[in-house]
Amino acid sequence: MARYTQDSIERLRETADIVTLVSRKTDLRRVGTRFTGLCPFHDERTPSFSVDSERGLYHCFGCGQGGDAIRFVMETENLDFPQAVEQLAEDNNVELKRDREDPQEEERRRRRERLLALLERTAGFYAAFLGTAGEARRARDYLRERGLSDEVLAAFRVGYAPKAWDRVLTAARRDGYSEEELLGAGLSVRGRNGGIYDRFRERITFPLADARGRVLGFGARAMRDDQGAKYINTAEGEIYHKGRQLFGIDLARSAVAKAGRVIVVEGYTDVLALHQAGFEETVGIMGTAFTAEQLGELARVVGGEGTVYLALDADRSGQEAMLRAARMAEERSVALRVVTLPEGKDPAELVSELGTQAVTERIESALSVLEFSVGRVLAEGDLGNPEGRDRALNAARDLIGTAPRRSASRDHLVRLVADRLDVPAHYVEADLQTSRAPRRESPGLPAVEGDPGPEQSQTPRATRPPATVEPETRHLAVCLAAGVSGREELERLEPGHLTSDLMRRVREHLLAHFDDPLDGIAPDDHELAALISGIALRAEEVRPVEPLALTTGHLQLELRSIERQMRRARHEEGLDLGALAAKAQRVKDAMRDAMGSAS
Repeated sequence: MARYTQDSIERLRETADIVTLVSRKTDLRRVGTRFTGLCPFHDERTPSFSVDSERGLYHCFGCGQGGDAIRFVMETENLDFPQAVEQLAEDNNVELKRDREDPQEEERRRRRERLLALLERTAGFYAAFLGTAGEARRARDYLRERGLSDEVLAAFRVGYAPKAWDRVLTAARRDGYSEEELLGAGLSVRGRNGGIYDRFRERITFPLADARGRVLGFGARAMRDDQGAKYINTAEGEIYHKGRQLFGIDLARSAVAKAGRVIVVEGYTDVLALHQAGFEETVGIMGTAFTAEQLGELARVVGGEGTVYLALDADRSGQEAMLRAARMAEERSVALRVVTLPEGKDPAELVSELGTQAVTERIESALSVLEFSVGRVLAEGDLGNPEGRDRALNAARDLIGTAPRRSASRDHLVRLVADRLDVPAHYVEADLQTSRAPRRESPGLPAVEGDPGPEQSQTPRATRPPATVEPETRHLAVCLAAGVSGREELERLEPGHLTSDLMRRVREHLLAHFDDPLDGIAPDDHELAALISGIALRAEEVRPVEPLALTTGHLQLELRSIERQMRRARHEEGLDLGALAAKAQRVKDAMRDAMGSAS
């Protein structure tokens, strides 16, 4: 796959205004040559977030997050590197040039761009038709009856496809699109006589976009009972793949990053209703065929520390979908909780009839996967006779056995099953499995027919640097600020002065890119990027460097290195603890002498 040239990326970094970008997420105020504010990545009361407009960098001295404009978009919008680059380039009108693109790849890319442009203009046509056409009045009335405002309909670009068989077809031809492109975009289908006609007619349309907001296809709801399927989607093709799609992901991703959770519902109007009610971290799976690809995208968007809340319908298909998702989440170690809905009500009806607080309460009382699974065993068991209760008891035992021993969750489930089956608690506790608890609260679940296997690739989120490297990052920042003498100090440092391979890589990178520390960082090297950006910002703050700062910093790292060796010497043979203690004392004396001369 072709990549963008480094020149394009650098031009984008120079053009993007980091202050404007960050100001969309948090209030900034100028302090000298910097801007400071509350960190958008963690809760804090005292500002520790710093933005350097000249270098195009940000860094939080509280949580360690840092980087450039591209990294900020990746973290706040939940995009991968190419997506963030493309979005920034669009916003800043920067042309991206591709490197080493072969003719066939270029042809495929240009075709894809034309199909995406065709889908985008069609979404605009449908949205305008819904708002103005007399033919769409019934659709407008239906959407109002569902309690959906004009604002949320506009945000999601909800539209209406007219009943004529060739409206989209004729307009696209007039604008230079071929029949083959209309078929490739999924907007037309071929009839028995060989001709083509519009796929969507007399239906409410919901654009299905990717994380960047590019329309890939449509979901469409019929307005008459005799139109066949109530809902149809764009057919699988070059652009649209239903199994990967999450409705509303483009509008939800920023809210997901802020809330640390994503709410998953089934239908289009469920997503719209919850967004309208303030739950902007909601996405839809468009039915109950929950796929591994969808869960993979949810895991990427919500990140390693976030939680997926499933709020699917309470009917059997919704319950099966939640079990399927639970099993996939267990295999991926994704934190997942189940939001129980009243029988016969979907999320849109819940918020419409009972209000926002009812939804909040349901989310706050969401069940663990284990609680949900045990509850389902009890709900579906034949509890009217002893044999049925025994089967339910055995099934519940198998599930409860996966819970940690001597835990509140296990005790709660034991009491729940005992009460529901009307048996003593020791009946439930007998013969419980004592398997080791999984890393997350995710039990072994029964297989669900059609359940796909786990997807292997997940995008890790940036890891915060540990507090133990603080003296090292401070000294490296002093080196960077000290010019020629700082570079010489970097060369003097030995591997043992630094506590991890990551910090040794930081030192090597600073030596190789001393004059421009941000150069040469791999796009996916999140930890290195965060540390380097923080050190670069800190270097500006410590200038001018005090004469003895390099000497005392070096001695401090030397002493820490000796102390680590002394700790090992207490447990390992071959290390002379006495010699190390004497060496440590000499370093302490040197530090005292240096401080005394400074005084």
